Amino acid sequence: MVETTRKTQVVVAGAGPVGAVAATWLAKQGIDVILAEAGADAAQDLRASTFHPPTLEMLSELGITDRLVEIGLKAPVYHWRDRASGETIAFDLSELSDMTQFPYRLQCEQYHLARMLSDGLAEMGPGKVLFDHRLAYFEQDETGVDVFLENPMGIEKVRAEYLIGADGASSIARKWLGIEFDGFTYPERFLTLSTDYPIEQAMKGVAYVNYVSDPDEWLVLLRVPKLWRVLVPAQESDPQTLLSDATKNAVFDRIMGDGAQVKTEHRTIYRVHQRVAKKFREGRVMLVGDAAHLNNPLGGFGMNSGIHDAVNLCQKLTSVLGGQGADAEEQLSRYDRQRRKVTYDFTQSQTIENMELMRGGQSDAHERRRDALRNVAADPALRRAYLLRQAMYESLDQAAAIE
Repeated sequence: MVETTRKTQVVVAGAGPVGAVAATWLAKQGIDVILAEAGADAAQDLRASTFHPPTLEMLSELGITDRLVEIGLKAPVYHWRDRASGETIAFDLSELSDMTQFPYRLQCEQYHLARMLSDGLAEMGPGKVLFDHRLAYFEQDETGVDVFLENPMGIEKVRAEYLIGADGASSIARKWLGIEFDGFTYPERFLTLSTDYPIEQAMKGVAYVNYVSDPDEWLVLLRVPKLWRVLVPAQESDPQTLLSDATKNAVFDRIMGDGAQVKTEHRTIYRVHQRVAKKFREGRVMLVGDAAHLNNPLGGFGMNSGIHDAVNLCQKLTSVLGGQGADAEEQLSRYDRQRRKVTYDFTQSQTIENMELMRGGQSDAHERRRDALRNVAADPALRRAYLLRQAMYESLDQAAAIE
């Protein structure tokens, strides 16, 4: 029998940006929390890199936004580009400066946030970070959760009042709860190439964030502080071929005409999913971020929606654990209703719509979607509504309206 070695109010499994936000939010409210991470540190994940304005507002409450701004790139303008015609449709988040102090996307790799917060949490009284501690199993009852963490020396048992599963797409928390993860996986693989080559010199007028539609191959081209990053779909299934110089050259040939001169820092292949857990909460165990939902990267909603999950949940947990006397069942059930409905109604539908706009080639449907986007850009009222949706303010308003 494994003896209980620690007691805490909340265990957060997973020290990515979503788990780190959840743990830090709770610790700042004086709640005893353990952040448990399977890896030796907050891993250097190169995928998510866009922070939307309301996310920056939430992170500002944790005192971290200014530090991210120091190392990131402000991107108020983003482009939808038609590579065949050369047409560019621009949207400028500066139009929302009347409602936020952060009227821009911030381009900054997500691991910077995870590392800053986990480092800070280790120095906070009510917060602890346990690296090399993987969530292996848990058992819950009416008064709490026994959380079993595997470390290099064995299994440690922690008694907590609540467990937050922020342990990613392959979430152990979700699997032990037996919660279905419905949805689909896109048939194509996705290839990401990163380079310090000055693409802005070869592709005049390019923004920091660009969604490029094309009859043959759509792509996302965006800038992070030190690199340009290109995301393209790939029908080829052989990893060696996908990661080859020939493939790299062909991708950059279509961007700027001479791909051979471009040297890459990273080449990564991954699959993209659209999936949502049937429940975000079972008893005293809650799911957030990729453990609860996955979507394609177009629009930069994945990490941001996960952070919105974490803040929504931790506000409610604080009202339960922080001396306010709120009813746990009522608060946690509301978290599940709010974030699951928003995931279905906003994040999933919007990312699928963005993907269809990009991959439609020169079909009639593509032309209709492009005409609609032109009309939105030309109409101030429609454009503002579109910016509020793409910046994720609309999704937060939707959640707040759900009782």
